[in-house]
Amino acid sequence: MNSLDKGAAEKGRPETIKAVPVRHPGRWAGAVVIALLAAMLLSALFTNPAFKWDIVGQYLFHDSIMHGLLVTLELTALSMLMGVVGGIVLAVMRLSPNPLLAGTAWVYIWVFRGTPVLVQLVFWNFLGLIWAKLSIGVPWGPEFWSEQTNVLIPTFVAALLGLGLNEAAYMAEIVRGGIQSVDEGQTEAAHALGMSRFQTMRRIVLPQAMRVIIPPTGNETISMLKTTSLVSVISLEEIFRAGQVIYSRNYQNIPLLIVVSLWYLFFTSVLTIGQYYIERYYARGSNRTLPPTPLQRLRGLFAGKPTPKTNADVVPGLEGGGHV
Repeated sequence: MNSLDKGAAEKGRPETIKAVPVRHPGRWAGAVVIALLAAMLLSALFTNPAFKWDIVGQYLFHDSIMHGLLVTLELTALSMLMGVVGGIVLAVMRLSPNPLLAGTAWVYIWVFRGTPVLVQLVFWNFLGLIWAKLSIGVPWGPEFWSEQTNVLIPTFVAALLGLGLNEAAYMAEIVRGGIQSVDEGQTEAAHALGMSRFQTMRRIVLPQAMRVIIPPTGNETISMLKTTSLVSVISLEEIFRAGQVIYSRNYQNIPLLIVVSLWYLFFTSVLTIGQYYIERYYARGSNRTLPPTPLQRLRGLFAGKPTPKTNADVVPGLEGGGHV
């Protein structure tokens, strides 16, 4: 016991506590194992001749791959647009007091969530076997216009219908969960102000529900980007099908699969970054401080300083002290 501790003990005060940092041997062991596995993976990637990186570079921007990539992006964007719009409509129908609307939406979601998307894609592709032509006219009466089903629904449209209508069923449940997360008092207050049901949904409920809707919608978009590879079964040449066609001719299976995977990883990363910033935008009304952006994290890392957080409560234009 040193002189300070003796003096404290004589005066009746407790002795100075000596804090001993907690050791975490498990963390260090885990880090060593991960580093070892990462080194083994990198060694395999750069030393195994089966990967044939020169062929990967040769086909990375091949015309067929670029065309397939464009089809993949078109399918992803249009399918998600159809899914989001359809999901909002179905969610509102599910929450409607009208039993016919609510029941119709429930049956739709039950059917499209209950059957595999692969089966739905093949079904839409073979719709002409059920109805040889589609027409507009009086039910069980004269027809005003008709056309062959296979002309109206080519392979791309069949793929779009299969992906988009299936996605609408999942988006309906996501939107419904977001709408129900908004306090009912918000709706009651809007109605008390004379707003219609549509105005309340558009101006009050949906903007607040976006904070809950955005994260799973971003995940669905990323999943849709990869799910488009299923349309290869109906012979639509998206990026995966394009890779298959090429390696069926030159037998370079692994390099072409790496090419396809690299493009998927690139656009998945782009969508992930976009999702992060959209989530950050809609989190302004619920979090006191916004999470730092990747650029702010990098600056803090290289500067050796803690990453700053953005004040989410200050209203633009009222930085002098006005808050929400």
